Amino acid sequence: MKLLYFAWLRQRTGLAEETVSPPAEVRTVAELVEWLRGRGPGYAEAFADLRPIRVAVNQEFARFDTAIGPGDEIALFPPVTGG
Repeated sequence: MKLLYFAWLRQRTGLAEETVSPPAEVRTVAELVEWLRGRGPGYAEAFADLRPIRVAVNQEFARFDTAIGPGDEIALFPPVTGG
């Protein structure tokens, strides 16, 4: 599973992207984020408040209850403003 982090999520995790293999019980975006929180203080800080975070699964906007699988690409980012 490929994860992409943008803006302040990138700063807090210290990564722009990574490939992870979460446990089999991680089946939704919300479960993935909960698992990520346990990976260290940067992740815990990045995902402390989910309200401003948006998600895309395989380049399609998604919700935290969206099902995910091992081959998916998940992007996590703050709201985007136009200009």
